[in-house]
Amino acid sequence: MKYFKLLLLIAMFVGCDGKLDLTPKKINWDRDICERCKMIVSDRNYATQVIDPSNGKTYKFDDIGCAILWFKDQKISWKNEAILYVVDVDTKGWIDARKAFWSNFNVTPMSYGFAAHNDRKKIPDDKECMKFSDIEQYVLKGGR
Repeated sequence: MKYFKLLLLIAMFVGCDGKLDLTPKKINWDRDICERCKMIVSDRNYATQVIDPSNGKTYKFDDIGCAILWFKDQKISWKNEAILYVVDVDTKGWIDARKAFWSNFNVTPMSYGFAAHNDRKKIPDDKECMKFSDIEQYVLKGGR
């Protein structure tokens, strides 16, 4: 009987490849709740996902500003290793928030005003093109 349990345990682990899924997860629009502000994630233009690379756990946000402040509020030690996905406002696909081109003065769920673009040329002429570090600094200084 104990050999059977051992074989069963070994079989369970052999089937696992040990790789974490670090890809963007499906958002359940109008049902998922922002990790920080607890509002419903409903605007398909500004949603953000943060993935803990150590365990694959995904945290969802309605605005990039909420994600930035959540790192600070919760004292997230893995902030620099975190995988950040944000919706590309032009294509509606998920892109790397740290590599995105950001425009300001957009109407966003929590009024931080930043929209992500995969293509710098898609940013309207009347809006500034910013890097992730710029918007992070702005939000952390209390900007809205």
